[in-house]
Amino acid sequence: MHIEEPTRPTPDHAPSCPLAIDDLTVAYRRKPVLWDVDIDIPEGKLVGIVGPNGAGKSTLIKACLGLVPQTSGRILIYGKPYAQQRKYVGYVPQRESVDWDFPVSALDVVTMGLYGGIGWFKPVRSKHTEQAMHALEQVGIPDLAHRQISQLSGGQQQRVFLARALAQQARLYFMDEPFAAVDAATERAIVNLLHELKDQGKTCLVVHHDLSTVRDYFDWLILLNMRVVAAGPTSDIYTMENLQRTYGGRLLLLDEAAHALGGAPR
Repeated sequence: MHIEEPTRPTPDHAPSCPLAIDDLTVAYRRKPVLWDVDIDIPEGKLVGIVGPNGAGKSTLIKACLGLVPQTSGRILIYGKPYAQQRKYVGYVPQRESVDWDFPVSALDVVTMGLYGGIGWFKPVRSKHTEQAMHALEQVGIPDLAHRQISQLSGGQQQRVFLARALAQQARLYFMDEPFAAVDAATERAIVNLLHELKDQGKTCLVVHHDLSTVRDYFDWLILLNMRVVAAGPTSDIYTMENLQRTYGGRLLLLDEAAHALGGAPR
């Protein structure tokens, strides 16, 4: 009789590793979008995922969350599949992927982040509302708690989804372009929040497109173009050579990167 062995990390992946990806391939209509991704993410880091449009950055996050099917490979969160570790994971989706006309308030959206602990169809109690309000305070918009989300600005909407992720009190956060099309005040608030999470020992993976701020925002980096071009500490990985391998001949972006690197290719 064949007995299934329980899922467990391989010797290469300690249970303390927030995210371990083995030989991941994702394809849409048989066309690979991610190919042979193999990477371990260290704990307590602010990790930028950087690469050109179509590089598979958002797909990588969605694959980790089980939102797109894998062609092959394995993803472990603290040594186990995502389905067993949902309570440890927070997610901030791209703002464009959300139906902002849905008739709910900012407080309602944040409270949804607590449903894993409350249970679906169970009553939301005052302690849950207090948790949600505290999260809104952390992102600086408690006064907008009862405003319908369609009435909020783009930056305010982004803060609501950050608050929802915070309310989950996760250990590992995935954020898909949280800085896209937000005002300067919201960008500063997000950066401050990322550093607060890091100070608490949390790990954050952030899809990011602004090469000029990579060094300021992230201490660990994944350069991605369907495959992992390079990954590791930002101080080691963020070089003109690696960026050229990642972006090819996209000169405007490389000029921007050169400026961020002090004008001197390394």
